[in-house]
Amino acid sequence: MRLFSVLYRKFPEVGEVTKKYANLPESYIKKCLEQVEWKTPRGLPQYLPRTKSWKKRYFNVHRPWTTGFQRDNTPGTYHRKVFLEPYRDWSFFKGDRVEILSGPDKGKQGIISVVIQERNWVIVEGLNCKMKMVGKTKKFPGLVQQEEQPLLVHRQVKLVDPADLQNTEIEWRYTEEGDKVRVSLRTGRIIPIPTQAQETYDYKTKKTYKESAKDTTSDALSEVTFSPRLETFEMNIMKSMGLKEERIPTQTYWY
Repeated sequence: MRLFSVLYRKFPEVGEVTKKYANLPESYIKKCLEQVEWKTPRGLPQYLPRTKSWKKRYFNVHRPWTTGFQRDNTPGTYHRKVFLEPYRDWSFFKGDRVEILSGPDKGKQGIISVVIQERNWVIVEGLNCKMKMVGKTKKFPGLVQQEEQPLLVHRQVKLVDPADLQNTEIEWRYTEEGDKVRVSLRTGRIIPIPTQAQETYDYKTKKTYKESAKDTTSDALSEVTFSPRLETFEMNIMKSMGLKEERIPTQTYWY
């Protein structure tokens, strides 16, 4: 049991691929994962700083900042424990061509459309689908939609070598220039990372993104707009208005 706990992560965390796609601050993603039940009031000396919270740890196909993730992690909802095999270097990216190794679409190749690193999942465009009934009522027979299901990396899918379009094992290596690349163990060819892997929630690629009026410019980032002072907000306002405090405050004691 101890060996099992070493080889597998009991609680998945938000992957780097998901964070890059989100293009959101780290603090916001951390806030989406926490559910605060209660917190002691701020600024009152009689209360010690205490917070009762629990962390949402069930990851599905929904992104951590979406309402679907919040719905999956509502209090009282039971989910079985998920054990993941950790990978030091994530090797599957959006836009990669992979071959399915199991299931009804075994042997078929497709393009990765979604990467869910928290569960070691990828979704291949148009493959490994199931039929889902939508909008069925007493008066309407409903519609049947095709829904793509996730596949487990390294067990259900393998990368395809672009040299001969055959599945292969890969290894991360460094070039003479110092770039980290994926190399096919069968042919020795480099498998480049697709351009689609740069896509985020805000733009397709960095080069094609056009800044808007609400974006923070690089000049504004270098400008210093705040200087710390040993004064309160009220003291700062009074100083700017030319007011001077002449009253003597009463003594206070802290225990």
